Amino acid sequence: MNLTIDTEQEHDRTVLFLSGELDIYTAPNLKEKLVPLVEQKDAMVEIDMDEVNYMDSTGIGVFIHALKTAKQSGSKMKLTNLQEKTMRLFEITGLDEVLDINSSIRGGN
Repeated sequence: MNLTIDTEQEHDRTVLFLSGELDIYTAPNLKEKLVPLVEQKDAMVEIDMDEVNYMDSTGIGVFIHALKTAKQSGSKMKLTNLQEKTMRLFEITGLDEVLDINSSIRGGN
């Protein structure tokens, strides 16, 4: 399966709407879209993961890289609408403690 990334500018933030699978094959596409956004000084980037039905460690790697980049440029990054199984990956790795993750978690299929 593929990963679809739709970008929308909303007021003072950019929202990326992800749909599909975030894995070793699709993670480079996300990195290519996300990193330039968080490199901008004082940017606010929200990643809506409502339609992400699978994520592996490669996806986590993209978010770690983007978080480091955001901190260097003074930008903020937030993940929203995670499915329960995706949220578990962040909890297991402890990344839920360092990433800004919206607390409303959807149940998984």
